[in-house]
Amino acid sequence: MAKRLQVILQDPEYREIQKIARSRHLSLAEWVRQALDLAKRREPLGDVGKKLDVVRAAVRYDFPVSDIGRMLSEIEKGYVTDVES
Repeated sequence: MAKRLQVILQDPEYREIQKIARSRHLSLAEWVRQALDLAKRREPLGDVGKKLDVVRAAVRYDFPVSDIGRMLSEIEKGYVTDVES
């Protein structure tokens, strides 16, 4: 179900946003939807404390890993092998 959102803007701000939307060949409403979607994706979801606890738990482990250059090289070789097969 769609909901309507009303936002009150001063004339200069409205015209500026309208100009930006036009320059991107978007309606003002579509530009606002995209701007809100971008802002929403930048906001962290979930409990920050829980996320930090998970990261702290993960760094307690000491797994053997290769040099980053070597790992990237092996990954690239895998891509080439998959294509040639």
